[in-house]
Amino acid sequence: MVSRHALHIMKPGVVLLNTSRGALIDAEALLDAIKSEKVSAAGLDVYEEEADFFYEDVSENVIQDDKLKLLLATPNVLVTSHQGFLTDEALHEIAKTTLQNLADYFAGRQVVNEIVYRREAEMSPP
Repeated sequence: MVSRHALHIMKPGVVLLNTSRGALIDAEALLDAIKSEKVSAAGLDVYEEEADFFYEDVSENVIQDDKLKLLLATPNVLVTSHQGFLTDEALHEIAKTTLQNLADYFAGRQVVNEIVYRREAEMSPP
């Protein structure tokens, strides 16, 4: 959605914030817009390939993603791992759903949030 064209038609000096999905912003176009000062600053709570970098300690590894390296090295860009789930309400719902899933599983009921595919013949309760 935030493509090279979208960045081109924005007002000079715009501040871009993305807390939705990393893939919504063309990172290469954003870097070019920052270099040309079309974008004066960017705050990214998400990055398209964030799962590769933010959910485990990779501090001892060399980042192989050149766009991410440039974004992190740019002083007017802040990149954080996506924390949209980290609210009291969201954590309460996650805990509630998890406990319901466990109760359903051990009671032999269908687990409605199951993400592992099993054939129908394998669906018998434990």
